[in-house]
Amino acid sequence: MPHAQILVVDDEPDIRQLVQEILEDEGYVVHVAKDGESARLIYAQQKPDLVLLDIWMPDIDGISLLKEWSAPGGLDAEVVIMSGHGTLETAVEATRLGAFDFVQKPLSLAKLLATVRKALETRPQEKPAEAIGPPKPTAEPLGHSQVMQSLRNNAKQAANSASPVMITGESGSGRATLARYIHQLSQATGELVMLDHGQANGEDAYRYLFGSAQNGDTSSGLLDRASGGVLFIPKLHKLSAKTLDLLDNALEANGYTPQGGTGVKPLDCRIICSAADNLEQLVKDGKVPGPLYFRLNVLPLKVPALRDRPEDIPELIRYFSDWFPNQDNLPYRSFSVSVQNRMRNHSWPGNVRELRNLVQRLLILGGETEVSPQEIDDCLSQSAASIETADTEREGMFELPLREAREQFERDYLTYQLKKAGGSVGKLSESVGMERTHLYRKLRSLGIDPKSVGNS
Repeated sequence: MPHAQILVVDDEPDIRQLVQEILEDEGYVVHVAKDGESARLIYAQQKPDLVLLDIWMPDIDGISLLKEWSAPGGLDAEVVIMSGHGTLETAVEATRLGAFDFVQKPLSLAKLLATVRKALETRPQEKPAEAIGPPKPTAEPLGHSQVMQSLRNNAKQAANSASPVMITGESGSGRATLARYIHQLSQATGELVMLDHGQANGEDAYRYLFGSAQNGDTSSGLLDRASGGVLFIPKLHKLSAKTLDLLDNALEANGYTPQGGTGVKPLDCRIICSAADNLEQLVKDGKVPGPLYFRLNVLPLKVPALRDRPEDIPELIRYFSDWFPNQDNLPYRSFSVSVQNRMRNHSWPGNVRELRNLVQRLLILGGETEVSPQEIDDCLSQSAASIETADTEREGMFELPLREAREQFERDYLTYQLKKAGGSVGKLSESVGMERTHLYRKLRSLGIDPKSVGNS
């Protein structure tokens, strides 16, 4: 589907570049202008759907340019005014001239993207509203450090190909985020469909993957739903041997037969996988089939650990501190430079996932005041203490019979994840990669009551 065209007008090159990259990551077509003269030219030639217009520029101010564009009989594009020197009078004047909204610098990227989507949704269109702008929610940023810039460039090249992609990296480092980024940049017309480990490793794995055609009744499988798009297989190494063999056979034949069917359907989706850093060792140990590994490892990409790119931490903090207030109605709290520096110096063993959880915890528990360095120190020390306690408990678990040890681990793991999900089994299902029906059975077998855990 065609995506909306956006013109970014700002005399500050860093802002132009940042906003352009963020919007392009979202799937928009972006043009940039450094002054009023170049903005006039692009506006006339490209006829953008939306203009992000700075107030102060070297040759003409944004309000004068807005007057110029609205004079012939109304604006041909939605306009959002940006300024670090804005006043209420400026906002009122811009709105009177037809501007959709007014945002202040320093920009909140999450709020800016929400304003962009809202402006494009209200714009009259000859084409369906869902064709304007990207269909996907605001994406978690990858980061703009040197190592991530290199990864982004490799991902952009991978997006132009239809070959399988293998994404490796530590748990929580952002492997799924990179997969979504590649899909957004690709020419795929279909959606990104994520494999559910609970169903893929279950008794009906064949039907789940390939669908069924029995007695005149047909049901689509995972590969059918991914047709024209991308099938994302997270944690490839966690799939059962049976499921790995089913996928290997489908890739080798470049097609599959629904359960009970006779004809072969072509494999019409791209495959993106993620796996742990030790994937090659798992292949050597026979836990992942070698032929499947070589079929999927055509375009290997590695996501670095967060500790290896601390310069990305302030951007991630800004994103999550905006995302949670917008999505979960949590109070907004600012993170001072000293607090950000303290967080930059943390080793982040849980990577981006740990950072995300920390920001969420600080917003929930800390009220509406600025985050203090002491709060950061307390939270990080609690995390370290939890790791030490968990290590001690694991030592005791080693003395149990295998079945009891496994049940104890599953009980502790699911209870922990359920608390993080606020007692929501739906959110738990997404976080642990299990189909909800199987998950309910597992919780009952372990004696876990979601309601009591959510209220604890």
